Amino acid sequence: MSAPLPVYHDRDCDLSIIRAQRVAVIGYGSQGRTHALNLRDSGVVDIVVGLKPGSATRARAEADGFEVRSAGEATASADVVAVMVSDEAHRDLWAEEIEPNIKPGAALVFAHGLSVRFGLVQPRADLDVILASPKGIGPRIRELYEAGEGVFCLFGVQQDASGRAHALGLSYAVALGCGRKGILETTFKDECESDLFGEQVVLCGGVAELVDGAFTTLTDAGYPAEVAWFECFYELKLVVDLMHRMGTAGAFGRISNTAEYGAYLTGPRIIGAESRAAMDAVLAEVRDGSFVRRLMADYDAGSPELLARRAALGQRPIEQTTAHLAAVAAEAED
Repeated sequence: MSAPLPVYHDRDCDLSIIRAQRVAVIGYGSQGRTHALNLRDSGVVDIVVGLKPGSATRARAEADGFEVRSAGEATASADVVAVMVSDEAHRDLWAEEIEPNIKPGAALVFAHGLSVRFGLVQPRADLDVILASPKGIGPRIRELYEAGEGVFCLFGVQQDASGRAHALGLSYAVALGCGRKGILETTFKDECESDLFGEQVVLCGGVAELVDGAFTTLTDAGYPAEVAWFECFYELKLVVDLMHRMGTAGAFGRISNTAEYGAYLTGPRIIGAESRAAMDAVLAEVRDGSFVRRLMADYDAGSPELLARRAALGQRPIEQTTAHLAAVAAEAED
């Protein structure tokens, strides 16, 4: 294993740096809204939101009290431009709105390193390029901030044109509330590649297929769908919450001996040589850009593969069981 990453907290950072900047938050979705609100509540008084004409989030940004301009106009007036739109939209947004308008010496902030790591965005040499990636879903980050807490943040500097990018980036991350928990310094490359790998192999792709595969195995063998749902899906949260709080070893110390013994015997059979080889292949596709090229090709074609797979996911039998049990629970509340 590598050496531990450098870690920063509130006491290590100068919040006054970001407070003195005009910040443009481009995009007002899950992350954009959270960044804008947390920055403002941390004393950043000069914030403008950049959105496309007709954006569905314009009304919400205005209701929250922010000045709203086009992405290009917001960029032109800003010292710090925080790009908070979806990864696949960065390329065109950069070429059409940000690059023609961003002023010399400004700073670019990204919540994920994909577009910089894989060349969808190629910043000019005079710009600071900073990663500030809070580890959480936007609304949850906001909830914790309002409660006086925070989430971990991965932070990095890709380009330090001003000589002040490191301090500015830490100041930005602290304004998000992340210094309350821990700001860990890494690189765009390591954050991006590990994030894509983790999403695909564990958090989204792996977990979804494991749950659906186990559910289908039980129902195909004649077990009631409701029973299979509880054992393969519902209880997953209970165990994951325990692991999150205590670590895997700590969690295993709290489950039954039957469950623990079965885990030791069966875990390596499910995640065996074939699965590990697949993980190696996924990591290789992430690192060499194959995945991003496929993502962008689908995006340029109108996202037909993404939309088709999304629709198919909603038709899986486990989704029907989820809906049925949600209705059962709702009836009990009436």
